[in-house]
Amino acid sequence: MTSHRSPNRRMFFAGVAGAAASLAMPSPGCAGSGGPPPFATARHQFTEVRGARPVPPAQIPRLGGGVLDLTSFRGKVVLVNFWATWCPACRTELPILDQLAGNRRADLAVIAIATDRDRSVVAPFVKQLKLRHLAIGFDPGGLVARAGASDAVDTPFALYGMPISFLLGLQGQVEGYITGEADWLSIEARRLFDYYAGASAKG
Repeated sequence: MTSHRSPNRRMFFAGVAGAAASLAMPSPGCAGSGGPPPFATARHQFTEVRGARPVPPAQIPRLGGGVLDLTSFRGKVVLVNFWATWCPACRTELPILDQLAGNRRADLAVIAIATDRDRSVVAPFVKQLKLRHLAIGFDPGGLVARAGASDAVDTPFALYGMPISFLLGLQGQVEGYITGEADWLSIEARRLFDYYAGASAKG
């Protein structure tokens, strides 16, 4: 049996550099040069990933009961955000994601996965931020994401920072990622979603 360490502050800062090589080969150059439209924060830009395999099935426990399975969202663009209660930037970004989820765009699913070791702190945190629309899951044991390259987790999600958001295409594969809090309600974000939502028409 393989034991998976739960992500925490120390692991993120110690393991981020090593993890960066293990997701897939990011495309050279900036997003938007012959690819998706540019999307960035003050410090980071959306990084396109080429050649990523589809996300494997995984039963992710859901806040409030039940499970989430990312494979069930194929046919939609999926924004998967990994966050933690100890992360100040997550506190800024989660309400934006909640509003995006509340817009109920038919071709987009928004999922926020908490990485806290202590699940009991998540529900009060969500209530404090008044998050009402987001699908929220738990991944304290590294079921779907890993914080360091040495963790033997079969997943395309490597936690290079916190928060980090991955965009899945219509076939369930990782198309790219961005670290740090982002304005997912911006025109630039909408263009990014439109680009991947129209992938079947382009293909």
